[in-house]
Amino acid sequence: MEHQGAPASTTAPAAGANTSAGAEFTRELAASLAAGPIGLPSFPDVALRVQQVLADDAVSTEMVVRIVGAEPMLAARVVSLANSAALNPSSHQVTDLRTAVARMGFDSLRAAAVSFAMAQLGSRAEHAHIEPQLARNWRDSVSFAATASVVARRSQRMSADTALFAALVAGVGKVYILTRAGRHPQLLADAFAYKAIVREWHIAIAKRLLASWHVAEEVIEAVEAYERRNDETRPGPPLADVLACAALINRFQGAPARLTGALPLSHAAMRIGLAHAPPDAIIADAAGELSKLNVALGR
Repeated sequence: MEHQGAPASTTAPAAGANTSAGAEFTRELAASLAAGPIGLPSFPDVALRVQQVLADDAVSTEMVVRIVGAEPMLAARVVSLANSAALNPSSHQVTDLRTAVARMGFDSLRAAAVSFAMAQLGSRAEHAHIEPQLARNWRDSVSFAATASVVARRSQRMSADTALFAALVAGVGKVYILTRAGRHPQLLADAFAYKAIVREWHIAIAKRLLASWHVAEEVIEAVEAYERRNDETRPGPPLADVLACAALINRFQGAPARLTGALPLSHAAMRIGLAHAPPDAIIADAAGELSKLNVALGR
């Protein structure tokens, strides 16, 4: 029986997975998903605890401070983010963790924890040979998050912080695949096979990881759906449309003229009122947001 949530490739692998290395790795992924809960290798425990405790909207600031404060590097990142231009327009600096946590919303705290965890992953000795790919994946995620927050603010359909967090974690399935593929150098050397497996599997894996972190269902649904929302004519979750529109903008960020033609054809952009938005202004806003986000996340 096919495991719930696994992609169709558990029974019919993507074309690129038909190499011997690809087929072996596909079987490994299928077995991992079928075995039960999955986790990112070397993902810091404190980052998981932050995601889990913040799933409770009634959690006390005291509890959050205790968990974040248990990891000095994460605590420093949280204070830095609280003092960033995005969260501190008055330029009134805070120096203690309790005030920083109080200033930040839960989604910003989640983003800080994910940023910390990804930095730790890249610094692990066992991942040294894939560190460039991990770094590139993270840069793509941060760029996606910056654009998603801009799209959310312009569309006024939902919280920019929620859109930022959802975009930041949308690629965790790709990170999981990369860390496991690090033990399969033949697969990494076959770019076609590797990319086919990523396309086929990353969303199903992201869903499982985010569920294990107790991430809000709204975010999980958006991560699952956003890749098809630009072509989907039916109404759907606004967050998925925000992510879909942000992904489209990032795809053409170096070609505003092409984006001018692409936005009116995007059903996601139509639904959130950005089908005729000025591409140059959106791209400029996203670049400014990316600069601020990189500073805030210590990248």
